[in-house]
Amino acid sequence: MKLAILGCGRIGQVHARSLSRLDGARLVAVSDAIPAAAEKLATATGAKLMSSDAIIADDMIDAVIICTPTDTHYDLIHASARAGKAIFCEKPVDMSADRIRSCIDVVEENSVAFLTAFNRRFDPNFAALQARIAAGDIGSVEIVTILSRDPSPPPVSYIQSSGGIFRDMMIHDFDMARFLLGEEPVQVFAVGAALVDPAIGAAGDVDTAAVTLTTASGRICQISNSRRASYGYDQRVEVHGEKGMLRAENVLENHVELATAHGFARAPTLNFFLERYEAAYLREMAHFVQAVHDGKAPSPGIADGLRAQVLADAAAKSLSTGQPVQV
Repeated sequence: MKLAILGCGRIGQVHARSLSRLDGARLVAVSDAIPAAAEKLATATGAKLMSSDAIIADDMIDAVIICTPTDTHYDLIHASARAGKAIFCEKPVDMSADRIRSCIDVVEENSVAFLTAFNRRFDPNFAALQARIAAGDIGSVEIVTILSRDPSPPPVSYIQSSGGIFRDMMIHDFDMARFLLGEEPVQVFAVGAALVDPAIGAAGDVDTAAVTLTTASGRICQISNSRRASYGYDQRVEVHGEKGMLRAENVLENHVELATAHGFARAPTLNFFLERYEAAYLREMAHFVQAVHDGKAPSPGIADGLRAQVLADAAAKSLSTGQPVQV
């Protein structure tokens, strides 16, 4: 299977490394609006340097991996779908739910495979937790708790174009909530503040947020986000059910624990998302390649991208109005 990467920044480089470790898949072309970035990745991988238009027009290329800025996704998805190429697209699909619906239409009209890159579904710990829910280990799910906190905030220049904490950061957690609840949320209530950096507040965003999702049957998901965690990258999930509880803890640098008269000490967490989710990125790409090879629909698909975006939009509206929002 021949694939091309559109966008050779940090996440494009991650996907290139994943492809190099997979049998039956080969990175044949790369493109980036910044020539130096494309040249660097082309040299590192042996892929051909091409324009995005040339990649999409090339009948020998089976699939594209879209890692470009979000505002370019819409046009690239439409062109790639019409060219009959399978599409792996980084989140969010688009900042507008209506534009995502248009993307869904063109993907369905051309019957192309599409994966929305919510990589956390492929994390070995989170995937195992969800499998045990599905197996009935804790019975019916009642409360899901998701904690997601970054070591430090991104630059304010990034915040200004990110779409806000709900669409940029918490969107992963909205997808994880749907993945674990087993039922669609019908109500969203959000609170938030700029407690980490006043400049983030001045840019119109918050850096500390909590959201409660409620399903039609009354199941609850609580999501906590912060742009700062002094102790490292914090990624935890707990699911409480009628028969018990499942929990996925942070991934540490090692599993050695020191016990002294002062207490117990453990290693720090893995401090960056690229390290924390390295296995997830590889498993995600392997799933996409295998699904396309087998003629099956990858999951999460483009509709999952829409549903997460709708929840993010509802959270933003709830924060601005101070009221719960029906979905």
